[in-house]
Amino acid sequence: MTSVALHRALTAPADPPLRPLPAQVAELLVRVQAPPRLAAHLRAVHEVAAQLVDALAQRFPQLTVDRAAVLFGAATHDIGKVVHPEELGGPGSAHEPAGRELLLRHGVPASLARFAATHADWRSAGIGVDDLLVSVADKVWKGKRVRDLEDLVVDRLAAATGGERWAVFLELDDVLDRLAADADHRLAFQAIHPVRVD
Repeated sequence: MTSVALHRALTAPADPPLRPLPAQVAELLVRVQAPPRLAAHLRAVHEVAAQLVDALAQRFPQLTVDRAAVLFGAATHDIGKVVHPEELGGPGSAHEPAGRELLLRHGVPASLARFAATHADWRSAGIGVDDLLVSVADKVWKGKRVRDLEDLVVDRLAAATGGERWAVFLELDDVLDRLAADADHRLAFQAIHPVRVD
């Protein structure tokens, strides 16, 4: 049974609007009784990821991105906080491997479950552009800019397009500035949803 607070976090209107999470993800959040604040956070990051991928597709059509994978990754990246709720309001990385394991136990393919483990680990070898975009969305949703992470995205964009690195940087910077502009509204939306329901 879905708690009223979780249902509200998954469906409540926001300004600016937040699209619904993929049905598979929303059903999983209900099944694992996710905290409402977590669901609200996942909606916010999912929205930013969708806008980010769409803007990059328009400006850099040569870049190969698995849009569905990025959106799924953004919608589930912090699901391990169901297992480690203390990390909802505080520091910690135990939710990362826990989230991957939780997703695998619920039948999510490893290719999609990986985002729960990689979203904060963009410096590791083998991290692809899809993983980087989930990481960027997880930062810029709240207006945070991380230079070394963005530099990795610029490198991928420059390689894919053959463009000058400085020109690619300016294009990406413009996209991220536009996304960051609504951060206060997304933070306010997240804050109205409780961390736990007693």
